[in-house]
Amino acid sequence: MQNYNNDNTARRYKAHVSILGTTQVHLRNPYIIAWWSAACPGFGHLLLSKYIRGYLLFIWEVIINVQTKLNLAMIYSFQGKMDMAKEVLDTRWLLIYIPVYLFAIWDSYRTTIDLNKVYLLAERENHRFNSFVLSPIEINYLDKRNPILACIWSLFMPGLGQLYIHRILTAAFVGIWAIVFFYQSHALEAVSLLFLGEIQKATTTLNPQWLLFFPSLYGFAIYDSYSATVENNKLYEKEQRSYLKDHYQNANFQILKRQKVK
Repeated sequence: MQNYNNDNTARRYKAHVSILGTTQVHLRNPYIIAWWSAACPGFGHLLLSKYIRGYLLFIWEVIINVQTKLNLAMIYSFQGKMDMAKEVLDTRWLLIYIPVYLFAIWDSYRTTIDLNKVYLLAERENHRFNSFVLSPIEINYLDKRNPILACIWSLFMPGLGQLYIHRILTAAFVGIWAIVFFYQSHALEAVSLLFLGEIQKATTTLNPQWLLFFPSLYGFAIYDSYSATVENNKLYEKEQRSYLKDHYQNANFQILKRQKVK
């Protein structure tokens, strides 16, 4: 049950509220989206709500990265151990990795530019969209939330910030992969050993190949929850403004421009 139906009476819609979240098009910086794809393929597409493409690219990144031992080679190169970096790299997988990595950056950049154009056309058309949905398993609606609070929850655990703003698909995906990375990297085990003062044992327990996924995962979770909260707040204000204007503003009301006194 929802208050309006996106029934294809408009050429373009600015947003759609469903039980899985609020999907909207808005202006984005294509360079920032491309940067997130460079940080980790798939993240740029997830920011654009291109979930299937984002999931495929991210899963590809994890599989190929682990097979090539790319993260481990990067750690060795940071330490100046170039010979060890070359030794651990599996070039059979590495040459497959490069074209898909470049495609993720290029495609996210191209898609962002296209969606920016779509947003400008949809904003001009300004067709109404649903802002409330009620189903037997979930309720979702437009409202204003605190972007700082979304960041804080993402710091505690990737995915919680997305749950706070009802981005169910992204929350589930990020949360599941966070569990995988925590388990494979032995990060929580190392933290427990640190609390016990066993620093050397904590260091040797860590799996650096899986640990290096965390900076991009945490960074994405924080950025996505913050930016999505800000844009949802803007969408809420626009929807409220349009509703009040249509139902309560006098048809003869006009805003006069102030004349400059010479």
